[in-house]
Amino acid sequence: MTSLPNGPHTRVGAAERDAAAARLQQAYAEERITHEEMEQRLQQALTAATRAELDLVTADLPADRPDAADSTATIAAAGGRIVRRGVWRVPRTLKVASAFGKVRLDLSHAIIDHPVVDIELGLGFGRATITVPHNATVDVDGVQGGWKDVRYRPPRHPVPGGPLIRITGAPGFGRLRVRHARGR
Repeated sequence: MTSLPNGPHTRVGAAERDAAAARLQQAYAEERITHEEMEQRLQQALTAATRAELDLVTADLPADRPDAADSTATIAAAGGRIVRRGVWRVPRTLKVASAFGKVRLDLSHAIIDHPVVDIELGLGFGRATITVPHNATVDVDGVQGGWKDVRYRPPRHPVPGGPLIRITGAPGFGRLRVRHARGR
């Protein structure tokens, strides 16, 4: 089977659109674009059908920095949802804070450049679900319990070679659920 060239007329899928959306949100967080620009560009990115259409919405933004993955990122919301899924670059340390909302982190398709990733949770009354790659090792010993227990069941047949995902913090009165993605 011959693969098609990856040119401007190549059709894009949800993973590429999600990556462009994450890049736009990062540009907004860095105050490179206004809120209105972000909303307009997000609409264009999420409806893009080809590589050219998708590249158009991020063409004037700086290229992804390789050292960006080495930094610490913070995601916070008072009452809304925090969702990260699809293709996104996971920093070495990810701090997540939510007072009342739901948190859903899906690392199954994420780009993980580090052998160890620390996720520091600060939950109030919300819930968090973290999906890790099928070959990841998970350490939840640093999670301080609240009303609800931490729900994590290691896989019966662990797959070696994946990253170590260390989850720490205080889930408050919420619930933390950690699960492995299905193997490929």
